[in-house]
Amino acid sequence: MRCPFCAHEDSQVKDSRPTEDNSSIRRRRQCSSCGARFTTFERVQLRDVTIVKSGDRREAFDRTKLENSVTLACRKRDVAQERIDQLVSGIQRQVETAGESEIPSAKLGEMVMDGLRQIDSVAYIRFASVYRDFNEARDFEEFASSVQEVAETDDE
Repeated sequence: MRCPFCAHEDSQVKDSRPTEDNSSIRRRRQCSSCGARFTTFERVQLRDVTIVKSGDRREAFDRTKLENSVTLACRKRDVAQERIDQLVSGIQRQVETAGESEIPSAKLGEMVMDGLRQIDSVAYIRFASVYRDFNEARDFEEFASSVQEVAETDDE
C-alpha cells in the first residue's frame, strides 16, 4: 500500500478489525520509510457493475460517488455517519448481488430515495430535487406535500 504522505510503496499493517457494520475491514498501517500512520478500508467487491446513464452513457459503479451524494443530501441534518455508511453499504450489496452487470441510473436513484425516505425526510427531498431535476419552487411544494401525505398515512 502506497503511503499517502511520502508515496513509499511499502507499509506494515499494525491493526485490523471489522467495521461496525461488518461490511469492510479497517486497517491501521505504518509507512516503513517515513513512519507515518494511516487508515485503509478493505471491502469485498462481488462483481464489476456498470451504471447506464441517460443517453446510454455508461460508467463504472463508484461507491465513493454514491456516498458523496448521500452525504450531501444529509448535510447539516442530524444523521449519523454510521447510518449513511449502512445505507450506502446496503445499496452496494443490492447492486452487486442483483446478478446483473448493468443497472440503470434511475434504479440506483430510486434505491437511494427509498433509503433516504426512511432516514430523514429533508435529506430525501434534497436528493429528490437533484435526482428528479426540480426547476421551480412549485416542484418542491408538490413533492414535499406528497412526502407529508405518505408520512401521515404511515403514522395511522
